[in-house]
This record gives sequence, structure tokens and C-alpha cells, in this order.
Amino acid sequence: MSFHNHQQTSNGRLVVNCCSSSDMGSAQNPLNGRQPQMSSMSPFGVTLNDNGMSKPSYKWQRVLLKITMAIAREVASVTRLGIEVAIVVGGGNIFRGASAAGNSGLDRSSADYIGMLATVMNAIFLQATMESIGIPTRVQTAFRMSEVAEPYIRRRAVRHLEKGRVVIFAAGTGNPFFTTDTAAALRCAEILLFQESNQHPIVESVNAEVVLKATNVDGVYDDNPRRNPNARLLHTLTYQEVTSKDLSVMDMTAITLCQENNIPVVVFNLNQPGNIAKAIQGERVGTLIGGTWNSTVSKT
Repeated sequence: MSFHNHQQTSNGRLVVNCCSSSDMGSAQNPLNGRQPQMSSMSPFGVTLNDNGMSKPSYKWQRVLLKITMAIAREVASVTRLGIEVAIVVGGGNIFRGASAAGNSGLDRSSADYIGMLATVMNAIFLQATMESIGIPTRVQTAFRMSEVAEPYIRRRAVRHLEKGRVVIFAAGTGNPFFTTDTAAALRCAEILLFQESNQHPIVESVNAEVVLKATNVDGVYDDNPRRNPNARLLHTLTYQEVTSKDLSVMDMTAITLCQENNIPVVVFNLNQPGNIAKAIQGERVGTLIGGTWNSTVSKT
């Protein structure tokens, strides 16, 4: 959904949903210096800053990532381009609630809450990692842990993003039986961009424009490429095709939430250096679900 007045242009928003945090890879060197925030945007090409100088245009301006520690430096390089970044952290490398439920009498709700605490551990570690390379961050949790993090407050999260801070969302949705995929889709739909007119206060809201889900394969296939060497990469899919074919992209709750809010999903290979940056710029990479390439998806 997007809403514009005739005087302002809103910046876009995007979600990257990465592989489990147990998968580690090489990190890229960050770029030096944070560029000024862009005053206007087009899907591709060049925009002009306040001094009339040309600079690159990015298709999406605010990024939400479900991420691992392995790409912290790549996230840092993206923020230094002036792109606002929020991160939804998983905890599967420490404890996976759905897998542990039933062991030693552990019920599903208790297992999921332990998994949420694992995401908080990862979030605090990621915060320290980001700040060690000069990127200011804030951790917000879905339930209160005031001694170590802020509670999730949507308006405060948006304000942090506007100030150039990376916001790390931990503890999933704060509820058992929901995955961090769903948390990523939920935060994507929730976060709003606020702008003020010179004439009078104007609130302008835009849902996140896309969810980027990084995996260990090049996108969505019609069969498991590890078992079937003839599996075919699907470049575009509808939400209905994902659900009807039971494709393992995200859990069904997350996909449904994206569909209901007209948020497309791009599934791409995390292990290819620079893929996140390419996706942010709207370049063709992986599989696009619920949208069309080379165009900004219309929101209703």
C-alpha cells in the first residue's frame, strides 16, 4: 500500500529473509562513509541530490532483513549507502523450538519461547558486531527485556531508521507457533515511513515494498535441486502457485501475510556476493513471488 500527496515522494521499503543463522560465510568489506539520504527515487537510473549532483538510484530505500552474522558487513555496506536497514534475527543456530518440542517432555509453547530467547542472544551479538564496525544499532524485542534491549515500538523503530540506525528485531512475534519468517513479514507490513511537509505535518505511510528471502539456492525450483539435477528454476510465481504447489519458500502464515498486504517476495542465493545489493537495486535475481520484474509493485 502506498499513499502520496502531490508534493512529496515516499521512499520504498524491502524485506530480506535470509538462511538460518547456523550457516556461515565470508563477509565483505564495508564501504567507507554514509551518503546523504536520497531526496527522490526512481526504479532504476540516476537521481539528483540537493546540489544537483547525480547519484545512484535504489529501488527500495528501507530494508528489513532476517539475517545471519555472516552478512553483517554486507548490511553495514548497504547502510553506508544511505539505505535504512532493519533486521529480523533467527535463533536456529542455538535452539530451534519446532524441532525441540516433545523432547524430554518439552511442550511446543515452552520450546518456542526458548527459541525466542535464542534470537535475543543472536541480536545482542549482532548489535555488538555491527557497532564494532561503526554502524549504530538498536535492538527491539517482542517481549520486554528492558535491561538488554528496547521493547518493540513501531514509531520508535521508524525514528531509529530515520536517524540512520540499524534496528534489530528479536524474539520473533513474541508468540509461540509463529516463525521468524512470519515475524519478518509482520514487521515489514507494520513499519511506516513518516514525512513532514514544510506547510503542515503530513503522515505518509508505505508498506515495505518487498521481502527478500536469502537461501542457499538460486531461487525457487519446481523440485528439490539437490535431489533432482533437472529441477527448473522458476523466475516468477504467484502467491497462489506457492500455496497450491506447497513450495518451500516461507511458512504459509508468512506467505499469506505478504499476499494480504501485497508484499512481493524475492528468493535468492545468499552465498553469491553482492546479491543483497542487487536485489535492493531492483536487479533481476532469483525468483520473484507476487510481482513483476523491472517495475515497482503497485500497492492497494
